[in-house]
Parts: sequence; C-alpha cells; structure tokens
Amino acid sequence: MSARSRRSALAAATAFSLLAAMAPAPLRAADEVLNVLTWCDHEDPELLGPFEQANRVRIHFKDIDSTGAVRGILRQAQAGDWDVVIMEETAAPQLAAAGLLAPLDPADFPNTDIPPAIANPAGGSYQGQLYSVPEKYGFHAVAFNQARVPAAEMDDINAPWQPRHNGRIAIYDSYLPILSYVALALGLDPAHLTEADLPALHDKLAALRANATLVGDTATVQQALADGQVDIVVGGGGWTTAGVDEGGTVTTADAHAPQPRPDLTFTVPRQGGIRWQHGISIVEASQRKALALAFARYLRTPEAQARLATSSCYWGMPANTRAPLDDTTRAALHWAQQPAYIAASHPFPIVDDAMDAKLRALWADVMKDTPAASPPTPASMATPQPAGDAAGADRPQAQP
Repeated sequence: MSARSRRSALAAATAFSLLAAMAPAPLRAADEVLNVLTWCDHEDPELLGPFEQANRVRIHFKDIDSTGAVRGILRQAQAGDWDVVIMEETAAPQLAAAGLLAPLDPADFPNTDIPPAIANPAGGSYQGQLYSVPEKYGFHAVAFNQARVPAAEMDDINAPWQPRHNGRIAIYDSYLPILSYVALALGLDPAHLTEADLPALHDKLAALRANATLVGDTATVQQALADGQVDIVVGGGGWTTAGVDEGGTVTTADAHAPQPRPDLTFTVPRQGGIRWQHGISIVEASQRKALALAFARYLRTPEAQARLATSSCYWGMPANTRAPLDDTTRAALHWAQQPAYIAASHPFPIVDDAMDAKLRALWADVMKDTPAASPPTPASMATPQPAGDAAGADRPQAQP
C-alpha cells in the first residue's frame, strides 16, 4: 500500500472513531466555529478535517508569529473572540498571570506516552496550576548539508564560526533563539543572562554574522540550504530539513513521496541547543470551553500528532511517542536521537522585559546592515511559510 493510501485509510478510521467517541451534544449556533490562535503547522485540512467532521464545527485560525503577538491579541479581544491558543509553552505562565488563560485539569491530558522532559508541567504552570500542555517540539540548533560538511564537525557548537565556512552560512532570523544559541557557544546559560554578558554576546554574534551570507526566515533558509547557496543554517533543526524535497519546499506525508534528501540533516551539538515546544491552552474568555477542551485533547491523539509532525508548513517531533509515523519519516526527524537531543537542549528561555529590550537592541545593532533576503522563488512560494521575525518570532514560521 502506498504512503498516500495508508494515510487515507488512517484518516478514515480516525474520523469514524472520533465521531463515535468525541462528538459532544448538539451544538448551538454560537458553537459552529472554534477560533484558534496558532502557528502555521496547525492549519492543514488533513489535521483539522477529522475533528471538524466529528464535531460539526469549523476551525477558524489566525496565524501568530510570536508570543508577544498572542498577548496583544488576547488583551484586545472581546469575550468569546478566541477559544484556543497554541504557542511557546514557556510563555503560558505570563498569560495565566494576566488572567488570559483558563486552568486545565491534568487528568484530561495523560502523559503516559510523552517523554518526561517534554511532559514536565512546570513550563506550562503558574502558581501550581496547569495552563498549557505540550504537543509538538523541535530544536534551534544547526542544520547542514552533510555532503559538504562532515557530520562529526557539527557536533561542536563553534563550527559555524570557523573561517573555512565563510560565505556558506545562513542564520535564522529570530533574535531570541539565535542569541540563546550564541550564549551556549560562550558557555553561558540562556535563561540567566546578565548585562555583563552582553558585550561577549555582541562580539560572538557579530563574528557569526561576518561568516554568514544571509539572514532569513523559515522559507529563505530552507531554500538556501536545499539549493546549495549555503551549507549550514545556524538556528536550524528538523523544521529546516525534514520533509524538504528537491525543490526546497516542504511536503506532507499525504503528498506524493518527494525525492529523499539524505544530504540535508541536523543535529544538536554536544554543548546543547534550544528546544522550542508548542503548548495548547484554552482562553479564559472562551464561550466554548467544552469544545476547546475536546480540540486540545484531539491534538494530543496519536493520529493528530502524526499529522502535526508532517505538516506542510514545517515538520517537527510529535510529543506523543505513539504517533503512527513510518520509518522514513522517523529517520528524517531523528526519532532515535531524541533522548540525547532532549538531554542536551535547553528549554526556550523566558527573559524579563528589561533584558528582552537589551537583547533586541543587540540583535538590531549587529544585523542593521543585513541586506534584504532575495525575492522568493516559485518553489519557495509553493507552500505558505509565514516569516520568522527579528522583532520577536519564537518559532519556525513559524515555536521547538
């Protein structure tokens, strides 16, 4: 059976089981739409269709490009405007403290099949109460073409600074994960940076920028690596290489199988990387909390997790280890290496407003002479890829 046929059969079986097990009581007119703030990887019909059919509901989504954007949207919203938010899990405590998120019952979200470090409720809790649960993760580390760069060399976080890679480097255009990665290269803890660390961070970032030929958003760095414009993407990960076909675009597992790119890969160096982690939360002002809870629980099912893992926006690791992925997909995501990657990685840092402003200013100073990225090619435009944002994007765009 082809990959497409297997996926179609799985979708049909899933829809049937959801109709039997998840359909709530008849919905009021107000319940016909569930409004979701989300990253681009949650918008594929293959992911949303089974839930919409089972619940006779339409998912209306709005793309987010940073947790700052989420805060702004929710603070300006009217009661009932938004029901579910999917964002960097470590940002949930701030929104919970502001009264914007509804508390969750841990009993609704069993963690039996989720790695302990990913399932750890600390990141999504505030004052001992759970407000966010994980459902997808990945890494800001280093992606590379192993036909041009030895994989063993990339095990050292400092490799991209070597003169031999001058002009062959791309930098993902998002200040916080990249500066956090630079901090790791300096032996610093990204979660506890001080003003005294800023000069060293500035110089290290400037040296990296001098070695780089471009700084770009998700689609730009994916394309540059796939086309051979660069050999290394600093800040890259599975979202940069997994599922990327010969044209440099991302394909879902439901599409015709792309030509494999075994040359494109990623790793988390021995000194570490930054782990992004999607968390699902329910908006306190939602008027459809029961339906929102059903959607949150659906996203954690093995079948939904498989679709999230192979989204047409970017691929990433499913939190649920029972996600039914084939061997090729697991290999592309480095499934077997996840325990080591998780152990070596640091959670996405949360910095206070004062330090955040200083890091933004540092980034802007180093990147002020960065030329505009090349216009997108037809191949890079084939799949929508919202841009990363030097002013605050957390996630491949889209948080890993």
